[in-house]
Amino acid sequence: MNTKHNIVIYLILFMVVASSAIFAEAKADTALYQKNKLYDRYIELFKLNRIKQANVVMLGNSITHGGNWNELLGRQDVVEQGIPSDIVEGFLNRIDYVTKLKPEVCFIMGGINDIYSWVPLPKIMRDYRKIIKELKKHNITPVIQSTLYAGKKWNNSSERNKEVIKFNKMLKSYAEKNDIIYMDLIPYFSEGMFLKEKYTHDNLHLNAAGYKVWVKEIDKVLLKLGL
Repeated sequence: MNTKHNIVIYLILFMVVASSAIFAEAKADTALYQKNKLYDRYIELFKLNRIKQANVVMLGNSITHGGNWNELLGRQDVVEQGIPSDIVEGFLNRIDYVTKLKPEVCFIMGGINDIYSWVPLPKIMRDYRKIIKELKKHNITPVIQSTLYAGKKWNNSSERNKEVIKFNKMLKSYAEKNDIIYMDLIPYFSEGMFLKEKYTHDNLHLNAAGYKVWVKEIDKVLLKLGL
């Protein structure tokens, strides 16, 4: 009786341990972008979008999401697809929401959340290249925008901005080698290796003055593209 009882106990313990291991493995396999609680919420909103076609798509994170781009650009053909806290892998996962709009051009800005999440730069670039490849496959002109610095008062900005510098060099080099438009915003938004305080309200996100500068540079690209 005791032997049978012990066997039952061992079986139960084995099942508990095995279940815990499976759960832990599944949790470990969860992509980083999926850990963003806002991601699925915005995807559900994207699914409700009734717009069938847009000439311009703004793809990015909370910095992109912070502007009403039709109003800022004075147009009616822009769709904004920024998700707060999103990373470049997240952009890639939802690229179908861009391509189905059949835009002429897609402006991309991302990387700062990746860098603050300690995603290795080669990994960010791999995902970035996949995004560009997918856009080109659908005859969409990609525009790579430099990743902006964090401000002096943002957590650990001195160290993290060093990675931003490296990443922007990678983006620029990739754009030049592949004949892709590269918008270098760093000279306009930066002082030293930090985001200028006059362009931000919290040392990371842009204020109205910041968007004004950004819009001016986007207008130049749209004019160049005949849009």
